[in-house]
Amino acid sequence: MSLFILTFGLLVLIAAAMAVGVIVQKKSMASSCGGLGSMGIDKICDCDDPCDKRKKRLAKEQSWRENQIL
Repeated sequence: MSLFILTFGLLVLIAAAMAVGVIVQKKSMASSCGGLGSMGIDKICDCDDPCDKRKKRLAKEQSWRENQIL
């Protein structure tokens, strides 16, 4: 019984460590299917000149991609 408790505790500790890692990096969860990128669409908004708010968000997303840990 003690082996089960030890194993379960280790599993909970590993899951908690992974959750803290995701929270610290402040990244959104991403799927493996590729989303719109797999359909050949680079961005949701197809306007030629995006607004300032969108430009800031795109720059932030780009910096996240550059600092991504795989």
